[in-house]
Amino acid sequence: MEGVSVKKIKKICVFCGANSGKDVAFVNAAFHLGEVLGKRKIDLVYGGGKLGLMGCVSTAVAQHERQVLGIIPSAFTINNLVGETCGKEIKVATMQERLVMMMELSDAFIALPGGFGTLEELFQMISWAQLNIHNKPIGVLNINGFFNGLLSFVDHAVKQEFITPRARKILISATTADELVDKLQAFRFEYDPALSKLKWSPSSSQKEKLDLTLRL
Repeated sequence: MEGVSVKKIKKICVFCGANSGKDVAFVNAAFHLGEVLGKRKIDLVYGGGKLGLMGCVSTAVAQHERQVLGIIPSAFTINNLVGETCGKEIKVATMQERLVMMMELSDAFIALPGGFGTLEELFQMISWAQLNIHNKPIGVLNINGFFNGLLSFVDHAVKQEFITPRARKILISATTADELVDKLQAFRFEYDPALSKLKWSPSSSQKEKLDLTLRL
């Protein structure tokens, strides 16, 4: 089946750690990714605040005069828990609302090194792509082999027939920011015929939030 081409990427959502990590290479790579996005005139969507790698990438994008949008749960803004967002900020009530808004406002997704929250966001976007909720490209920036174990596990799940080869193609990886952005732009989404009957429709509410109710 021929894939669906990705439209020109104008906004990329970056998932990453609120910590800087042990290796200074993670910080350097986060700043460099922000520089690459800025030079390519790509705006940033991220989780808000200025902690860790999140602060690094957002600062670098802003320094290149591109738009930065932080989507942050209101609970995180109490007592300035995560610091000031570098750019425009949208407060939401829940983590799920945050992720849905990130999906709706972004053209592609990149994961940098991070912890459980980063992995949750990454795999949520992958599973939503698998279910045809969106067809946007998703990639990991594999700095110093940080994601080697994860990628090996995903390949293992394919061999054990829990993930299809078609679904495996959803997750892109590269070791440099430029290579990854190029791969995201060249990505062609392949719909799974077995899931073609899934219908996802917008809510009828005035806010037009995505309704993830499954209708067969």
